[in-house]
Amino acid sequence: MTPEEILREKLRKIEALSGGAATAGEKAAAEAAGDRIRARLSQTTSSEKIEEVRFTIADVWTRKLFIALCRLYGLTPFRYRRMRQQTLIVKGPRSFIDQTLWPEFQELNDALSAYLSEITDKLIREEVHGETADAEERDEPKRLAG
Repeated sequence: MTPEEILREKLRKIEALSGGAATAGEKAAAEAAGDRIRARLSQTTSSEKIEEVRFTIADVWTRKLFIALCRLYGLTPFRYRRMRQQTLIVKGPRSFIDQTLWPEFQELNDALSAYLSEITDKLIREEVHGETADAEERDEPKRLAG
């Protein structure tokens, strides 16, 4: 399976959770999975205190993915006025954020990064220059004593 196929499959699963399933079976499975996640969030919300958890995500694509995933789970990411755009705050039970939201985000972000890297390399190879390797590394020139 290519990185694009992996990413698309993972995104399909998320889309199915948010109501985009096509068949009755997919809808039922997506609703059940969504219900389990919402129930877990509801349970931890009632048994744990709600915390503000601060994230710093500099990359715009990564930040968009994180915001979308928060919204999928019913969390509202925000920032206080005058905070940098890369700073996001999510209010929720710490265990849900640590055990559900963040691992899912990392998995999806890894797939998205691999896909974007592959597409970037392909475009550079085909449209700019055939070589996409990083710059070579050299020893620094020796300095004259003195």
